[in-house]
Amino acid sequence: MISLSASEQARDAASGEQRADRFSVGGTFSVRSHRSRGPAPARPAFDYRDNTGRTDLAASVQNLSVTYRTRFERVPTFKKAITRRQRSVVEIEALRGVTFDVPVGTTMGIIGSNGAGKSTLLRTLAGILSPTEGRVEVWGRASTLLALGVGFNINLSGRENVRLGGLAAGLSRREVEERAEEIAEWAELGEFIDAPLRTYSSGMFSRLAFSVAVHMRPDILMVDEALSAGDAKFRAKADAKMAELRDSARAMFLVSHGLGSIQEMCTDCLWLHKGRVMMHASPVECIKAYTEFVKVGRTPSTMEDL
Repeated sequence: MISLSASEQARDAASGEQRADRFSVGGTFSVRSHRSRGPAPARPAFDYRDNTGRTDLAASVQNLSVTYRTRFERVPTFKKAITRRQRSVVEIEALRGVTFDVPVGTTMGIIGSNGAGKSTLLRTLAGILSPTEGRVEVWGRASTLLALGVGFNINLSGRENVRLGGLAAGLSRREVEERAEEIAEWAELGEFIDAPLRTYSSGMFSRLAFSVAVHMRPDILMVDEALSAGDAKFRAKADAKMAELRDSARAMFLVSHGLGSIQEMCTDCLWLHKGRVMMHASPVECIKAYTEFVKVGRTPSTMEDL
């Protein structure tokens, strides 16, 4: 078991995406921390364990809570407006008591309204965010489609950005060179692959970024509303690629407001509301309960028995 030193934790805190790739390669990560009053606790350490024999689960989340601390200035009265401003610290509980297991072969859809905690959950599973409380375990190498084009340089050509994006995603230089041509061809940019990225339209940029992301060949794939890359023809190609990845990966997590995509692609579903799990069931059951909740406007407490 290896624990990071305080200096290593501080360095990694400055680069969450790099930390996610570093900790997710070649096994599992386990995160533990405990909530305390007063100053925010130090970033929890990551522990490595050999779980190559674990064949039943791809991920396990136990009593996960994630709390953000943010500061803002407010001016409550005219008198204080001309004298001094008050600075307040607010704690936002993005996730609270989330627990679930993900068997190998599962494609889990995550649904809920804006601010429900969906993206926070994905980033915690990827190792980008640390839990405030609870435990997260992921078996295998994770790849995220959370922000297409991370690591790109608009002054470099598309071909050069293929290599840059692959390195940013955690591939070795040898792996990048082996896949660079395949990624470039899959993006269908023709001669524009050698043009600077700053000359690309938004659709061309999305094609290239999506192509880089889906050629990482991960064990665990995490997707956050990234299925709208390019025109209708390319989107059909992207959907087919996503289905291929779903069938080959140990597990896939899909966050989407498109309930049709969730029902079509997923085998399991998690409905979040204000950071809490409202329902963990089949996509059909979750979507039915969620749409009824949105339509009727029920309060969370009335839905706890579902």
